[in-house]
Amino acid sequence: MSISVFEHPVLSGLFGDPAMARIFSARAQCDHMIATEAAFAAAMAEAGQIPADAAARICEALAVARIAPEDLAASTGRDGVVVPELVARLREGLDPRDQDFLHTGMTSQDVIDTSLALAIADLVACLTDRVAALQASLDGLADRFGPRPLIARTRMQAALPTTVATRIAAWHGPTQSWLKRLSAAALPLQLGGPIGIFMNDETGARVAALMADRLGLALPPRPWHTDRTPITGLGNLLADMSGALGKIGQDIALMAQQGIDEIALTAGGSSSAMAHKSNPVGAETLITLARFNATQISGLHHSLIHEQERSGAAWALEWMILPQMAAATGRGLALTIALIDTITRIGTPPQDRA
Repeated sequence: MSISVFEHPVLSGLFGDPAMARIFSARAQCDHMIATEAAFAAAMAEAGQIPADAAARICEALAVARIAPEDLAASTGRDGVVVPELVARLREGLDPRDQDFLHTGMTSQDVIDTSLALAIADLVACLTDRVAALQASLDGLADRFGPRPLIARTRMQAALPTTVATRIAAWHGPTQSWLKRLSAAALPLQLGGPIGIFMNDETGARVAALMADRLGLALPPRPWHTDRTPITGLGNLLADMSGALGKIGQDIALMAQQGIDEIALTAGGSSSAMAHKSNPVGAETLITLARFNATQISGLHHSLIHEQERSGAAWALEWMILPQMAAATGRGLALTIALIDTITRIGTPPQDRA
């Protein structure tokens, strides 16, 4: 059993996405946090802040460190964050000479936000590939059916004749902007130290640059502990994407109505009571996912209110909302591609024209 529909043993058949689940899994988060600690130690050594041999031993130990996420649950309930227990367990696996060189200078938020940035890099790559696949599917649909006539509908009423290509163009329209926005949506390194001033001097700035380079992350001009616009900016993009996919789903559901029959799909959902029905389940799910993200974006914007130098409440709200928004968007893209590939007819075939 699961509270989240995205990982529910039954409902995941409708809403689940294995790739999204892997990106935001507890195992992936632990691995990213350990990679963050190793990169910090290596950068500190390169900047002359800790002994090079100590950093080498730390990186060697962390490369094989495996901590079970479930072993961190109780301490997270006590501390409010996973990092204190994680660091304590990692130190246990180090040479005693090196233990004080691990993590010292960072804060929990540096580790968690940077590990999130690593996850978002994977998310951006996955979504970018899916947007490109969606564009190809839409182009193929337009090639097959674009010239066919279709009745344009405004305010749910028949308006004037148009073509299938025109409607597909409306579906296709936002996708190019998504690619541009995705390329700018990656989160940067987070390295501010306990009160957000780690990068203020030349040494701290050098450590941050070295660490960002090792992790393949952008270097921000300053720590973003309390500036959560990178998070809400990504959330806005996810909501925009799922909303546009929901529009495709809504159009297809309406076109599939009995009596209108402007589209034919190879398969639909069955009814337990009415054998004659073929429900447009994929299209309906896109609408649901769009409405879900439209609701979540409001909650994510509450995370902008980070009081003073750090918030526990606003920060934790991001952990609850952002992964589910990403899961909804990823599933929506995969589902849209699959749905388009089931279309066998759209518009009026030439032989049916008067």
